[in-house]
Amino acid sequence: MDDAVLARRSAREALSDIEPEPLRQTLDERLATASMTPGALTLLSARAFSHDVDVAAFDEQAAGVQLIYEGLALTRRLAHDEPWAHTDEDDIDADIDVVAADVLVSRGFYLLARTAAAERAVEVVRAFGRDQTTREGHTDPDRDRNLEADVFELAVVTGVDAVDGTTSDALLAYAEDLARGYEGALPVAGDLLGAGTHDRLATFSDGLVGSPPRSAGTDP
Repeated sequence: MDDAVLARRSAREALSDIEPEPLRQTLDERLATASMTPGALTLLSARAFSHDVDVAAFDEQAAGVQLIYEGLALTRRLAHDEPWAHTDEDDIDADIDVVAADVLVSRGFYLLARTAAAERAVEVVRAFGRDQTTREGHTDPDRDRNLEADVFELAVVTGVDAVDGTTSDALLAYAEDLARGYEGALPVAGDLLGAGTHDRLATFSDGLVGSPPRSAGTDP
């Protein structure tokens, strides 16, 4: 099973107990089509630092990173294009989206709560709040991309910590560069995380060179 598929499956399983049904369906539909790059990067980072690791053992951590990203990205969309401004009636779908965003972030926190990445996850949310407050009323694509940069850093921290590796400033800088190196919407994992990404991540692992990586896959 490739990293994107594993991250998607784990993220959906993490939300399988959410009620009521319309909310769970909204969450599941979002994950069904979302880019799994944050979750896949978490697993790829673990493999780059420990070439023989079974990353399936860290699927919940990958899901946690993915869910936090999905929740914050949904919040960003709602903040930029407030749905209630376009209707004179109650917008149930928009209301569900707000709740969905909260559920995604909170469940992501739950999955990372007992890991060394928990504190960084909190900082990601705090930074997101500051950026969106500053951005209010202005168009600032660079500031918006801070979310992806922060989440990519969270992904590598989570993955490296899962195999007891050490995260360096250089690794975090690479993760940020990766997040800022594409145009438009977040690409699918298979387009952004190839063999070259694994090899580059491995260079930050105190000389440990991983075996040739499994593909991140064509699944989003």
